[in-house]
Amino acid sequence: MQNGTNLYALNISAASCTKACGGPCTEGCVTLARIGEDAWALGDSKRPDVEPLRFTTEELDAAGIDPARFGLGA
Repeated sequence: MQNGTNLYALNISAASCTKACGGPCTEGCVTLARIGEDAWALGDSKRPDVEPLRFTTEELDAAGIDPARFGLGA
């Protein structure tokens, strides 16, 4: 939870996802969108029908995911 806010209660319908590819993007890519202050949605472009997972900036950092790789600032 981020400052007592349930990340899954945040509306992400207008979130703009960006891709980061580690290789050829023919198989799909990980997507990331900022969904609030200190809140992120991490998805899979191969499975756009699956709701993205949601993380705080601290959780992304602990997982080794850098928003800068997606062209996004933390």
